[in-house]
Amino acid sequence: MLNSPPGVATRAAIRTVLFDLDGTLVDSAPDLAGATNEMLIARGLPEVPFERLRPMVGAGARGMMGVAFGVSPKEMTFPALRDEFFDRYERRLLRATRPFDGVAAMLQALSDDGLSWGIVTNKSERFALPLARGLGWSERAAAVVGGDTTPHSKPHPEPLLEAARRAGVAPGECVYVGDDARDVLAGRAAGMPTIAVRWGYLGDGEPIEAWGADVVLDTPSQLVEWLRAAR
Repeated sequence: MLNSPPGVATRAAIRTVLFDLDGTLVDSAPDLAGATNEMLIARGLPEVPFERLRPMVGAGARGMMGVAFGVSPKEMTFPALRDEFFDRYERRLLRATRPFDGVAAMLQALSDDGLSWGIVTNKSERFALPLARGLGWSERAAAVVGGDTTPHSKPHPEPLLEAARRAGVAPGECVYVGDDARDVLAGRAAGMPTIAVRWGYLGDGEPIEAWGADVVLDTPSQLVEWLRAAR
């Protein structure tokens, strides 16, 4: 369902669609959860059911280590657990990670319609760049900006502004698409229309309708429909 779209003039000005990665373009939960459960198995501890880990993917290592070990970033044991988690995840980066259903067709439709697209994620370049390469997106994307590409990560607007610079467009000619409230905050701070996607991880915070996005989408094909409606 499309909710509260911005004006047609705003949509008509869009030249580039910028996407969050995990939970928006790709379902990386199986590999992130797998790395977490590998850590538990190595310690002789019971695995955490996938259904408990999946909603926390958007929170990264903080969320995964919190569910698996009850540890927060403020605790002394967190850095070592985080580093082990990163190492294990890196080794299985593309073992089970796949684009969500409909994403490949959506990206092709954007290209067919003459729109460029890019990726802005809080995932560090250590993971984001090889993931984009492995999926065949590096050469197609106008920009791939990771969480450490600029001095700031989302919800700061700088990663989105950097992506717009790399794509050669003004921020107001971009729309930002994500599955977390931070994505909406970052997009609005960058002066971009924002779209929230219901197929993502969503976390356990406010409902998606409360994030303040201009549009809420149920499927990737709706993004193409929404853009085409203004042309």
